[in-house]
Amino acid sequence: MILALLLTAACSSAQGNPGAGAARLVVSTADGKVDLSVEVADTSEERAAGLMGREDLAPYDGMAFLWAEPVRATFWMKDTLIPLSIAFWDERGRIVTILDMDPCEAEPCPSYTAGEPHVGAVEVEQGVLDERGVEVGDRVELTKAAA
Repeated sequence: MILALLLTAACSSAQGNPGAGAARLVVSTADGKVDLSVEVADTSEERAAGLMGREDLAPYDGMAFLWAEPVRATFWMKDTLIPLSIAFWDERGRIVTILDMDPCEAEPCPSYTAGEPHVGAVEVEQGVLDERGVEVGDRVELTKAAA
C-alpha cells in the first residue's frame, strides 16, 4: 500500500537539520553530469522538518528526501523562506517530475506532489535544476557519505 504523506519542505534552524546526513547526488543529463552536495532526510522527523526556516542552503546545494519504498508524498512550503525547485525520482532512479515551489507565509499553502509514486526527491534553490539542464527522464544516483 502506498502511503500519502504530508511533508513540510522546510528546516527548523539556519544551521541545518542536525540529524540529517550528507550525501552526493549525481544527475545524469543529456549534457553530462550534475553533481550536488545534499543533506539527507530519511526519517519521518527529518522529512517533516525539511528546509523550514532556512535563509540559505549552505554548505549544501539542497536536501534529498528518501523513502524505503515508493510513496506519493505531498510537500508544502509553510514557513519556508527560500523559493525551491524539487525533482522526484522513482525506484529506477529516473526523474518523474520537476516542480518550482514558492514560499508560503500563511495557510492555506499550496501542496506539491509528483503525481506518481517515487522513492526520492531533492530540493534545491529555485532555478538551479533548469540552469543545469536537469529534465524529467534524467537519472539520479545518490551516494551517502560515510558516517
